[in-house]
Amino acid sequence: MDPKTRLDEIKRLIRQYDHEYYILDNPSVPDSEYDSLMRELLQIESTHPELVTKDSPSMRVGGEVQDRFVKVTHKVPMLSLGNVFSADELREFDSKIRKEVSGYTYTAELKIDGLSVSLIYEDGYLVLGATRGDGVVGEDITSNVKTIKTVPLHIPYSRLVEVRGEIFMPIKSFEELNRIKAQNGEEPFRNPRNAAAGSVRQLDPKEVRKRNLNVFVYFLMDRTLAKDHYSALQLVKSWGFNVNPLNRYCRSIEEVIQYVKDIEEKRHSLPYDIDGIVIKVNEYALYDDIGYTSKYPKWAVAYKFAAEEVVTVLEDVAFQVGRTGVVKPVAQLKPVMISGSQVSRATLHNEDFCKERDIHIGDHVVVRKAAEIIPEVLRVLPEQRTGKETPFEMISFCPICHSKLERKPSEADYYCLNPACEGKHIEGLIHFASRDAYNIEGLGEKIVTDLFNDGLIHDISDLFLLKNHYDELVQKEGYGTKSVDNLLAAIEASKQNPLDKLIFGLGIRHVGAKMAKVLTNVYPDMDKLMAASKESLLEIPDVGEAIANSVTSYFQNDGNTEKIKKLHNLGLNMASQKIFVNQDSYFSGKTVVLTGGLETYSRSEAKELIEQRGGNVSSSVSRNTDIIVVGTDAGSKLTKGKDLGIRIIDEAEFVKLIKEES
Repeated sequence: MDPKTRLDEIKRLIRQYDHEYYILDNPSVPDSEYDSLMRELLQIESTHPELVTKDSPSMRVGGEVQDRFVKVTHKVPMLSLGNVFSADELREFDSKIRKEVSGYTYTAELKIDGLSVSLIYEDGYLVLGATRGDGVVGEDITSNVKTIKTVPLHIPYSRLVEVRGEIFMPIKSFEELNRIKAQNGEEPFRNPRNAAAGSVRQLDPKEVRKRNLNVFVYFLMDRTLAKDHYSALQLVKSWGFNVNPLNRYCRSIEEVIQYVKDIEEKRHSLPYDIDGIVIKVNEYALYDDIGYTSKYPKWAVAYKFAAEEVVTVLEDVAFQVGRTGVVKPVAQLKPVMISGSQVSRATLHNEDFCKERDIHIGDHVVVRKAAEIIPEVLRVLPEQRTGKETPFEMISFCPICHSKLERKPSEADYYCLNPACEGKHIEGLIHFASRDAYNIEGLGEKIVTDLFNDGLIHDISDLFLLKNHYDELVQKEGYGTKSVDNLLAAIEASKQNPLDKLIFGLGIRHVGAKMAKVLTNVYPDMDKLMAASKESLLEIPDVGEAIANSVTSYFQNDGNTEKIKKLHNLGLNMASQKIFVNQDSYFSGKTVVLTGGLETYSRSEAKELIEQRGGNVSSSVSRNTDIIVVGTDAGSKLTKGKDLGIRIIDEAEFVKLIKEES
């Protein structure tokens, strides 16, 4: 048999055995036979490199070690989902759907506790695997994704296509990984999700391959390929993707609720961790009519399981200073396992919270993870007191700078008002470098604190001057030349971040990530935003009195304007990526609703074009709507728009307006 024929046969067999083992969980051959085939494949490819193809199983062995992960901007943002926590809230979700559309069904899917991944194929071959990141920008992990056996390297579809899924580590693999870590005297992973996330971020694909990761695919981005979501899942399954066999098609919300009950009973016996159920309207044609918020689609929701509650001892109360100066009590707990991870600290919120619950140091307390993320003290067990417990008392002075704390009459929190408080400075720097803000790779909480304590940074501008301390950095314990080079490169690259990232990173009170984008859509460069009056800010939808006051006060402070001047001189981007093409645009100042399918632009492209021209895109029709852009298969939004007498334009007119103004 000639080498190519034998190689093709081996590849066919290996793909078959991979499918049987990793997806069907029903291997037909022993490991020894599989290993023998893989050795033969590698031998033939070594002798005949011209026969190596992009979909060869040898591509899963792992390539070269990477220096860092390259940033990737998602063509369509990877949105998060809204949460519900009870059957009644599921019925309320269904009621909202029913107000918008009719004739719909649901698909219910296990919410795998892992990390989202985007997989893009071109000409049938995997060309990109990317993390979710902040939903807009992720990281290229293609080399690592190729080592995961349940990710096809080739699919029987030749056009450009994207599927999305969840990378996870099976419990059996997690336990084996921690067993090896314990043997090597290394710190074990706390739970399978952390293990999966840590594995995916390994720079050496060969190390990733050893971790036995898995992927369940949950979405096909091209909605023209199937009539509905459930059919799309069957399609990608036929292409060779791993689709969870426990997913269920449901004709009503009551069927969904019964499915949730069934899964809750068996969730702890599954071979992987789940933290809820994702419920999606099944019919694609209804998605645009149901709509979106800025953060998540309205046609889907995540049902989250009730948080696990455990009892432990509140050994002490510490006080933490936030970047705004707010001082919060934090419970120091006797370490306890909750939802697969060890918890030794939990929020106590504020003085009123502690007083209302009669919290004493030494109490036995019930602790849970709020939404299975943030640990909180739920209640105390006074019947277990011995008499040695001491009542909670709020401190009067800042635990860092010892300034007198003040409580505002309308708030429950105490504040340190000292502008020179080091605690506020550290937290502000941590916030600035965080993923949701300026997203500086490798600049986490511990490193920021170390650099501050060493006197290398004091304010934001110092981060961009760290290159001047190169010799000191490489001599610090645990750093080294490579890690310092990577950190400085990440800091330099971050200077090109869009303006909204900088605005959020500055820590202006009441201005979160979403509001920062709203502001920079209206004021496309820093100078315009700094000069904005309170009155002009109040004209922006979603900007209220508190936000307007906070923004104007921030930019009236000489210290803040000097800080921004420094950052400008250091080369940070001070302009929005969404520069208005024409301030006198037809769309300027108007609220626009998009409904139905567009052929010329994707929905996100059309939204961006409108926003570039000063318009605001809304997901729902109301009396405040100025224009409805109608594509194919428009539904109830078109009907409602006609009833309200709103200006309606078709796709051809929309494209003409855009091109005239370009």
